[in-house]
Amino acid sequence: MKKELTWEIAEQFLKNPNSVDLSEFVTISDAAAESLGKHKDNLSLNGLTSLSDAAAESLGKHKGILSLNGLTSLSDAAAESLGKHEYTLSLNGLTSLSDAAAESLGKHEGWLYLDGLTSLSDAAAESLGKHTRNLRLNGLTSLSDAAAESLGKLKGNLGLNGLTSLSDAAAKSLGKLKGILSLNGLTSLSDAAAKSLGKHEGGWLYLDGLTSLSDAAAESLGKHKGDLYLNGLTSLSDAAAESLGKHEDCLELNGLTSLSDAAAESLAKHYGYLGLNDSMSERIDSKKK
Repeated sequence: MKKELTWEIAEQFLKNPNSVDLSEFVTISDAAAESLGKHKDNLSLNGLTSLSDAAAESLGKHKGILSLNGLTSLSDAAAESLGKHEYTLSLNGLTSLSDAAAESLGKHEGWLYLDGLTSLSDAAAESLGKHTRNLRLNGLTSLSDAAAESLGKLKGNLGLNGLTSLSDAAAKSLGKLKGILSLNGLTSLSDAAAKSLGKHEGGWLYLDGLTSLSDAAAESLGKHKGDLYLNGLTSLSDAAAESLGKHEDCLELNGLTSLSDAAAESLAKHYGYLGLNDSMSERIDSKKK
């Protein structure tokens, strides 16, 4: 029998949050949602597999982090209500999103997590690109050029760690993002894409999935303004090390296991924080004058 979160249980939780494990409940009554909507602290309802429009309207008024990761679908009306939620909203269980729902969630003013989505229409991407805070779409494995263009206009941080490839056009659009950009799923990067991402000025750039880097790509990324994460690289050519050594912000290369003396000397000239494993760190330190 499905466990329903009733009004009585919700009221008990409000009196003593430690007395109830809300994750046990699969459904929630509208009256219970109305009560919990008045809660002014973090609220985790990850056991819920469905949500009525009335319940969504009440929870949209909640003041605090709201986690609804058990939901696999969301009505347009429910999305409209949750889009009015002003704090972090986690909907990582959603596997699809209608264009209308995306339009509503694009107006959400807190951090928005949608890691369960495996695809995104161009229209939905256009709406989500209007989001103004952190947006996570780590379940996407591909992204159209049009969708990338929209998401590149996001006024916040963007997580796309599920992408395994990126077209040059998409990289050009995402390089314009004015926020942290996370692309840890990429295992390779064309020289043209690297040139675009090297122009990213939104702060941190995560490319921890890259296992190799051409000299041209390294030259472009060495010009990146902001912290740069390349922890998947195990080796660097002398030319690549020379380019990355000129990078002026935090640079992480914790995966390096082999490096020539010339490459080590180049990295030793790096101005900002240099993240390395212990053995490589000792070697670089020995090259510093």
